[in-house]
Order: sequence, then structure tokens, then C-alpha cells
Amino acid sequence: MSGLSSALLIRYAYEMSIQSDSDAALLARAVLRLGRRLRAERPDPSVTLAALALLSTLHRLGPMTAARLAEAERLQPQSLSRLLPKLEQAGLILRDPGPLDRRTLVLSITPQGRKALSGDIRARRAWLERAMRDTLSPEERAQLMAAAELMLRLADEGMEADASPV
Repeated sequence: MSGLSSALLIRYAYEMSIQSDSDAALLARAVLRLGRRLRAERPDPSVTLAALALLSTLHRLGPMTAARLAEAERLQPQSLSRLLPKLEQAGLILRDPGPLDRRTLVLSITPQGRKALSGDIRARRAWLERAMRDTLSPEERAQLMAAAELMLRLADEGMEADASPV
């Protein structure tokens, strides 16, 4: 999977979902459709999805080098070279010299970056909570919560033990 762009992975999952009537195809179709809907519920204006992913990783895992961030996001380090200056200029991240090697830059999320991240998450979560409340019965919500735990287990399948869930 590393080396493939998000767009290619989404396209692969989409193709997989329309080519079969299997349980896996139905699940892929449902995940993709819900993902599209959640992206549509993002606040306007908002940071890009790529920036949001980086901010989320820095928030979740703490300060790290660009190489470690690229690894955590399964990106080539060169991919970050275009995005990091924009995030720094926007005041969403800081790049500071490392404590052991001053030539190494350590990235961290700023309070403004946390605010951008939480605003985006809050808007999408509000829509999802409202949709679940208005559309699903209490029993269906309980089933969905159980399914969410199982989906998280599937998402972590084959991941390194030290990788944090997204």
C-alpha cells in the first residue's frame, strides 16, 4: 500500500465495491459513501484534507521529524516538502531544531492548528450524531457502535504494534 496515493486507494476500493456483491464489497461501498458524506460536512473555509491528516497525526502522536510524519502518513518525504511550509506560514505547525541534533527539525502542532483540527472534527461529528439520532433506532445505533469497533480492528490488521489508530 505504501507509495500509492490516497486517490488511487479510494479508486481501488470503489472499483472493488462495484465489481462484486460480496460482504467486503458492501462494506467498502458503505465506508466510501459515509466518508464522502463526512467530507461534504466539513466547515467552510477549512484546511485541506491533506493538511488535516498531518495535523491529526501531530496532535495524536506528538512532535516528530518530517521523516517520521511521512512514515506515519505513508507518504514520501518529498510529498511533505510542499505542504509543510504552507502549514507553517498559516501558523498551524512549528518547525523547531531537534534537542539532540540542531540540524534536525521537529514538527509540532500549534494552538491554531489544534483549533483548525477540532473545528473540522466538531462539524463532522455534529452531522454524524444528528444523522444517527434522526435516522437510526437505539438498537441500530448499538449495532453500528459494535460494527465500528470491528472496523477499527480490521483497519489495524497487519499494522505495526507501535502504530496508533487513526
